Amino acid sequence: MECRDSKRSFVFDLFEDMLRNNLNYIYRGLFTQSITDNILLLTEACMSNVGEDSKIKKRIFTILVEGLQNVTRHQEIDGQEAATDPNQAGIFIIQNHNGKYYITTGNPILKVNIPALIKQLEKINSLDSESLKLFYKEVLNNDKISNKGGAGLGLIEMARKSGNKLDFDFSDINDNYSYFYMGTKVFTDDNNCDSGQPVESMETIKAIHKTINEQNIILIYNGLHNQDSLLHILSILEEHLINKDLNFRKRMVYCIVELLQNIVKHGYKSGESANKGIFFVSHNGTSYQLNTVNYIENTNIDKAKEAIEFINSLTEPELNDFYDKNLTSAEADTRKKCGLGLAEMRLRTHQKIDCTFSPVDNKISAIFVQISI
Repeated sequence: MECRDSKRSFVFDLFEDMLRNNLNYIYRGLFTQSITDNILLLTEACMSNVGEDSKIKKRIFTILVEGLQNVTRHQEIDGQEAATDPNQAGIFIIQNHNGKYYITTGNPILKVNIPALIKQLEKINSLDSESLKLFYKEVLNNDKISNKGGAGLGLIEMARKSGNKLDFDFSDINDNYSYFYMGTKVFTDDNNCDSGQPVESMETIKAIHKTINEQNIILIYNGLHNQDSLLHILSILEEHLINKDLNFRKRMVYCIVELLQNIVKHGYKSGESANKGIFFVSHNGTSYQLNTVNYIENTNIDKAKEAIEFINSLTEPELNDFYDKNLTSAEADTRKKCGLGLAEMRLRTHQKIDCTFSPVDNKISAIFVQISI
């Protein structure tokens, strides 16, 4: 039931980082139009779930469109390489903290293009709102449109809609490429000011990105686990797994649904707040790992351990027999009913369920569950 120390440390540190930094979700990989569309829809669903003002939603939506198009257009490393090399894939991160959304995108860029890009960004950051409006018209009328889209129009529009400067930084990849990070923030309150602990620090983002690359994580989601968010998460992963056979994708979908339902049904809920839990997908080169981390009441740990140990102890024929006998049985006890979802995940993946617990205080612990496919 115990994970290796390094894995235990990583998953619980990741869980705490996501909660502490109010990271809603992260996607890392190849950016296609379909993936971009579903990131937009997932963001819209998340904002609707928290009752975000329509004006703020429109501003954020515009910034997302421009930022994601920028990544899609300027993925200068070959698409297949970007999809398989964690150090060269694009990234998208969104945070919501203290009345402020912080949006970060990243992608590889040829080093020879960096000086011109810096000059462009510094020019944009030097202008006030009225000057930005005039600069936008000037660039639009200049007709300097490259084969990868507008000549900085998207960057200008992001600065205009956010009302804030564009943060940016670079990290070295190799002799020819650097990684380009760009972020901007949107205040949900016009009277808000950029003070306090900078949770959106680019150094924080870069550190999280480094960890995600090392663990080869594709997507992390921290938010409400409802039908809308589930459908968009599945659509993003479907596109990422487009070259996998249909049976594999069906098994992935079932296990994702089951794992997220476990958070909703069995996660610890404090007062009126939603269950706190994250879902993430990683890849080790030979298989995909579906992972959840959430809080659970300490009084429920023994029951959870018993259910998982029982399912893991069964051989495949025993699993089939257990599943068939208890699926419709009115006499099945609670332990067996709770174990049906776990049993089907084992039958679909042919792997045991990895699980461990980490105490938080005398009331709750964090539980990590992993399924490999």
